[in-house]
Amino acid sequence: MIGYTMVGTKDLDRSLRFYDPLFSEMGWDQCWRDAQSASWGDKDNETAPRFFTGYPFDEQPAGVGNGAMTAFLAEGPAMIGRLYEIAMRMGGSDEGGPGFRPQYGEGFYGAYVRDPDGNKLAFVCYDAKPTG
Repeated sequence: MIGYTMVGTKDLDRSLRFYDPLFSEMGWDQCWRDAQSASWGDKDNETAPRFFTGYPFDEQPAGVGNGAMTAFLAEGPAMIGRLYEIAMRMGGSDEGGPGFRPQYGEGFYGAYVRDPDGNKLAFVCYDAKPTG
């Protein structure tokens, strides 16, 4: 089980402006914040996985790992669309708009973005039903 995920940032305030509305939409609480980092998750459950953003511990510049990505499970296509739009509005960049990805499975629906530091995120569900 994953305890937490951490992505580096070069600007914590900018990172907070990006992540706060996304995690609010997902129903996550801000669990921690200091001058170096912030986290979100279930404030009442310390064993639930959390997501952190912050300055690297070694004080070297934050970098982005090619191929690294955090994927967040979402309720379905409507939620994925909202999260994608929030990410775009808050300074994220597009890595693949909301839609079915049949190469990953029949009901796989997702959207891919990068945060303002270039960290890649996905919002996905595995059981979306085609409409129309």
